Amino acid sequence: MHLSSIQRIMGLLLIAFSLTLLPPIILSALYEDGAVLHFLAAFAAMIVLGWILWFPARHQRKELHLHDGFVIVAGFWGLLSMVSALPFLIGAPHLDVAQSVFESISGFTTTGATVIDELERLPKSILYYRQQLQWLGGLGVIVLAVAVLPMLGIGGLQLYRAETPGPMRDDKLTPRLEHTAKALLFIYLFLTVACAFSFWAAGMSAFDAVAHSYTTVSTGGFSPYDNSMLHFKSPLIEAICIFFMILSSLNFAVHFNVGRRLNLRLFWQDTQTRVFLYIVFGLTLFSIVGVWLYDGRYDFLDSVRHATFYVVSIISSTGFGTVGFSDWPLGLPVLILCSGFIGGCVGSTTGGIRVARVILLYKQASREIMRLIHPNAVIAIKSDNQRVSDPVAQAVWGFAFLYMISFFLLSFLFMMVAFDGPLTSEHVLVAFSGVTTTLNLTGPGLGSVSSTFSSINDAGLWVLSFAMLLGRLEIFTLLVLLTPAFWRR
Repeated sequence: MHLSSIQRIMGLLLIAFSLTLLPPIILSALYEDGAVLHFLAAFAAMIVLGWILWFPARHQRKELHLHDGFVIVAGFWGLLSMVSALPFLIGAPHLDVAQSVFESISGFTTTGATVIDELERLPKSILYYRQQLQWLGGLGVIVLAVAVLPMLGIGGLQLYRAETPGPMRDDKLTPRLEHTAKALLFIYLFLTVACAFSFWAAGMSAFDAVAHSYTTVSTGGFSPYDNSMLHFKSPLIEAICIFFMILSSLNFAVHFNVGRRLNLRLFWQDTQTRVFLYIVFGLTLFSIVGVWLYDGRYDFLDSVRHATFYVVSIISSTGFGTVGFSDWPLGLPVLILCSGFIGGCVGSTTGGIRVARVILLYKQASREIMRLIHPNAVIAIKSDNQRVSDPVAQAVWGFAFLYMISFFLLSFLFMMVAFDGPLTSEHVLVAFSGVTTTLNLTGPGLGSVSSTFSSINDAGLWVLSFAMLLGRLEIFTLLVLLTPAFWRR
């Protein structure tokens, strides 16, 4: 393992990220909100820390290997999440260390959970900074996978191919990998601009339109308002939000192919997209019927509006809210929250297990049933008319197993450290929903964490922060670093 090369790259990444503090600094100066010095202090701290890491190892140019790549990827998310907490720690929210790190990690991982109450009282620059964190985090998921990881020796496209044989199975989307990264960056920017313009045309201010476009396209869910999308009380804005949340939940490689061939039918020809839309439609229809027939507060049109918004918001791991859904009938809150385990498509910014893996798990289970009926039959698993290799199938089973084991272990660990005295049903609800929403990068939970996590103690916040990193890094990338065998090589 080339620790000096890892140190050099981490230093460069930190120095580069410090430049992202310039927009909040400029915005703070324009609004004269008193946060300029806080951002300047954070900017200086990042520059100095990055230089300290980079300067001693600046001449290291050794070729990186697989182990180095895992350390850099995990370190990239961990270190930047830590240092980006500085404005929350020294700035207007005046959060403690655990709360600041939680807010920062929630931003970078595009989770959308928050510990801040009364958001409207914060300086505009801090509110913008929260939104920008999620946009950068969503961008990092896409670009890191296809641009940074191959340069580190891992191979981002190979990582996606290990997850699924779907649209990302091609060696390259364009002849050169850097062109692929630029193409995906262009798609991300195009969706952001289109979303911002749509919000503005629907009645949002320019600031709100840009802020919410950042967290809609990144499927993050942060909002400058405590009431989230309910603040605007606009069915049109909610419909626009639903549209872009769905688009952002689809594989960005499919967006690329649609844009290159100018053929919208490619969306429907993609198995992941079809299954995702089927799941969304089924959950939405069931939720509409449940809310309309068993909750007397809403007429049919309101039931359609709110049920559709929440299903899309949660399954896409965005986490925007309108009316509170935690008291809906028929166990709908639990059903909708658990849809976050499915998540969006592989190759998107969403969280969860992802639709491609769910499809493969279903096909593998179906194959095992058929083998019981026909023991000698040779039954291949296919996806998009391509045979799925046994290593990929085994990786999917392993991922699903580790995902659920992580969920239960983190839930019980959270119960142990977050509550004093005997456990109550409310504690269990908060624990399971809190870990569900952070591991799946969804945002809102149930019970006391349905809107903010400000009531959770520091120990509980550290557990949930780890859950968010674990979900964002797709389980394996982080857990492999906790394996003794990794460090013996």
